Amino acid sequence: MNRKQLLKTVEEYGLVEALLMPPNKPYSFVKYGSTEEAKKAFDALNGKELMLGDSGQNVVLYSNFVEKVFWKNAVPTNLPPGLTVIEKVVSPEEERRMLESIDWIGDEDAQNAQKTLKHRKVKHFGYEFRYDNNNVDKDKPLPGGLPEICSLFLEKCLKQGYIKHKPDQLTVNQYEPGQGIPPHIDTHSAFEDEIISLSLGAEIVMDFKHPDGHTVAVLLPRCSLLVMSGESRYLWTHGITPRKYDIIQASELGQKVGTITADVGDITLNQRKTRTSFTFRKVRRSPCNCIYPSVCDSQKGQQRQVQPSFPHNEMEASELEQEYVHKVYEEIATHFSSTRHSPWPRIVEFLRSLPEGSIVADVGCGNGKYLGINKDLYMIGCDRSKNLVDICGEKNFQAFVGDALSVPMRSGSCDACISIAVIHHFSTAERRLAALRELARLLRPGGTALIYVWAMEQEYKNQKSKYLKEKHGNKDKEEEISSGMAQRLPGDQMPESSSQDSACTDQLLDNSKDKGCGAKPVADCRLPVHTNRTSFHSQDLLVPWHLKGGTKKRRESVETVLFPAGSKESQGPSPVFHRYYHVFCEGELEAACRSLDGVRVQKSYYDQGNWCVVLEKL
Repeated sequence: MNRKQLLKTVEEYGLVEALLMPPNKPYSFVKYGSTEEAKKAFDALNGKELMLGDSGQNVVLYSNFVEKVFWKNAVPTNLPPGLTVIEKVVSPEEERRMLESIDWIGDEDAQNAQKTLKHRKVKHFGYEFRYDNNNVDKDKPLPGGLPEICSLFLEKCLKQGYIKHKPDQLTVNQYEPGQGIPPHIDTHSAFEDEIISLSLGAEIVMDFKHPDGHTVAVLLPRCSLLVMSGESRYLWTHGITPRKYDIIQASELGQKVGTITADVGDITLNQRKTRTSFTFRKVRRSPCNCIYPSVCDSQKGQQRQVQPSFPHNEMEASELEQEYVHKVYEEIATHFSSTRHSPWPRIVEFLRSLPEGSIVADVGCGNGKYLGINKDLYMIGCDRSKNLVDICGEKNFQAFVGDALSVPMRSGSCDACISIAVIHHFSTAERRLAALRELARLLRPGGTALIYVWAMEQEYKNQKSKYLKEKHGNKDKEEEISSGMAQRLPGDQMPESSSQDSACTDQLLDNSKDKGCGAKPVADCRLPVHTNRTSFHSQDLLVPWHLKGGTKKRRESVETVLFPAGSKESQGPSPVFHRYYHVFCEGELEAACRSLDGVRVQKSYYDQGNWCVVLEKL
């Protein structure tokens, strides 16, 4: 039953305060305004057989009483990076003409007819896609090119700015209700970056999956255009699960663009209808050189050294952080410290607002730049890097070597804690959550913790962060920035390192051991190497640090750090280290904090490319 059908049935017996429909479960919860109404509904509905008019099937309802129902409000899931859905891109008349332009019966023997697929009807224009090798025959274009109405549609898309390049290949698929397509990534060597798909005749839910196991269900409304580019095109698989009903948002009769949020109070079932998709691609004429070599057929076997992949378990996560966080900061400590001298105003404001005599722990203190901000506080720092802690000692600050997952301080001993640009270094959602829990353990009741993590959104509310703005300027300045020497930036604006799991928000809300970052990846997910001073295209990545000047460390140790094959960063006198980061999406840090017991989020905000939270111990 869908929400409308069930609601109509249960409303006959009283005022319904809530109707909760957990996805993929054979039960729902109904809350009435009074016990009497609930009893009335129970007596009337238990064992009752109903006929569902639109499906022609009979269902039997069984009822029971429950005292409590536990659920959490779902946080909206972000679309995969590089994915866009544009509604109502064609009118009903244009839709009719485009559907009529495809003759499924009259030219079965024509060269562009393809009717051998098991699950759907398919036709190709421009070039035929060959399912035996998942590629196109680039030397044998089909006669006639693209239908005229499709060429006019593409011109319109170019003019509106929906697409950047005009495709030269078209695949038309007709799906009967219940049919689907297996999860796949369009072959890198066959097509250029931008792939677009027009949904006609009916809406559909398309499932996207990251190699780390994170899934996103996206509703594609009728007459909408899906544009896949960047990470969503090259790294995420996309497919349509064979089923007769889709789980969709109940809002606006299901025509809600974007991801399907598992909000049990706002989802329903939608019966599928016949849908036709027009998928346009541009045939690639040269090998693909994307930043996702693990899934790129053009680059397989070409890399000298293997990039680290998403950790499958606690041991792999620890090893990844040891190699691409802890070892790196030991090597770059002196250079790193020279770039970290300007305190951030809002962190200074937090420290100066604390009562005189407060005991404050700076967990992940780096070179100790916040330890001396307020002389009226008793501040102590800890960091995994011995070389950074030694720098704190040279400044006469109190600091010791320690792990943010297990700080050797008594529970409830601190009036306040700060964690600045640290938690984004942990490589799984569980470890990030453990770091937050450790901060809460240190606080006394009423104590507060300030937490900063690097944000996926480096452009927020139409404002670019300083991290992006500093990209422009003279050549010397750009070279300085790319090396990590951004002296005019607030100290922690430069990345510190990253962790590895895009599925954390869903997992924190779900607490499921069988999904999210606990799941074994479908493919071997290699971490992309980020280009400094550009927007992020992945939540989990390696960020380069160009080591310059005065290092006494042995050059041989650099060989343990990743150098992508053919990269300029591996050449020349300046060694390049790669640090591991997990950049946080909007709401992700706050959701993690809210999942902890015994704390409340006092404040959350965005500060120059970082997501920030103030926690209070209850």
